[in-house]
Amino acid sequence: MCRFLYFIVTLFGMQMVAAQAHEIGVFLGGSNPISDVGRTFYVFPNKLAIGGIYKWNFHDRASMRLQVTGTDLSGRDSQSDVQGKVDRGFSFTNRLVEASLGAEYNFFKFNMHRPLDRPITPYLFTGISYIEHDDLYFENLTTHPQEAQKTFRRNGIWAIPVVLGIKAKISVYFVVAAEIGTRFTFSNNLDGSNPSGGAPSFGNINTNDFYTFSGLTLTYTFGRKPCYCD
Repeated sequence: MCRFLYFIVTLFGMQMVAAQAHEIGVFLGGSNPISDVGRTFYVFPNKLAIGGIYKWNFHDRASMRLQVTGTDLSGRDSQSDVQGKVDRGFSFTNRLVEASLGAEYNFFKFNMHRPLDRPITPYLFTGISYIEHDDLYFENLTTHPQEAQKTFRRNGIWAIPVVLGIKAKISVYFVVAAEIGTRFTFSNNLDGSNPSGGAPSFGNINTNDFYTFSGLTLTYTFGRKPCYCD
């Protein structure tokens, strides 16, 4: 993690700021899993996701971003477009909390202190995420339908977030954005399909589970006016 932060800061080191501006705000949207249980659509939010965001704008094209988001990740075979899944009838709900840290890159210069200067820009965010989620399993593979069970522990995993969005200034203090982001996790058990401890496994054991957040952010800018100097 420290090496990652050092790399990001060094990358933009030739154009660091003499002062800085900060943003703090909220994320509101939805989540959906991409796993062995449930729909196969990549973006189809079915549960509320809510979180908080902090940004340090150290350049008019780049920010460091910290985000904490919570959701109940949910998938149901009965809603799938695959008939075999519908017949199986498995389902799961997984309470998940994610903390993401990384770099947000603006495709155009985006200076909050010049409201009429490029008031809108697309952006890309990536970095690293740490996720805590319920430990799930299915008691057997012959009972249909069946809801995944929870153990008494929580699991911690890592993921790579990749987020695309577009943001716009609505004043010299507020920014609104719409974004879609996938978390490529290093786990294959968000849905209970590949548990530890001897419970049965099913599905594709060679691919990890992903999930997607899609929604809106609203942030408030504060702090000293930045000087984006060469």
